[in-house]
Amino acid sequence: MGNYGGFWIRVAAYLIDTIVLMVAQWMVFAAFGVSVFGVTSLDPDAGELFSTSGGLIAYAITTIGAILYFVQMESSAKQGTLGKMALGLIVTDYNGNRITWLRALGRYFAKILSGIILLIGYIMIAFTDRKQGLHDLICSTLVLKAAPGQTGVDPSVFD
Repeated sequence: MGNYGGFWIRVAAYLIDTIVLMVAQWMVFAAFGVSVFGVTSLDPDAGELFSTSGGLIAYAITTIGAILYFVQMESSAKQGTLGKMALGLIVTDYNGNRITWLRALGRYFAKILSGIILLIGYIMIAFTDRKQGLHDLICSTLVLKAAPGQTGVDPSVFD
């Protein structure tokens, strides 16, 4: 296992995931009659619509949906989100195995830590040997360029 997913390919995968989640968010907000732009909209009534019970429910659905999207997809047999799948990346543990739902959940929340420290946890990906961010180190995960189930122990370790 030495074909790690680097910084820029992971950024591209995240951008794809962001587009997917934004489209889903727009659909949920539209179903609840809430401005997609919420309180940042130029529409003076947008703030009021966003603070209604429909707006709060739409916000809760999209927040929980985003968490479930990353956790379910990364712990599934596909081992990655739609963005990772599109770019040929998978998430594994240190042995190349599929990660558990709990580890994927921990990885999701560890990404918050990677972000709140001025994105340093993400920038680490560009400088670590195995292209790991802080969230990967915390949860003992790797992002590899591979297909699901294609990884395992690197045979060169026995040489």
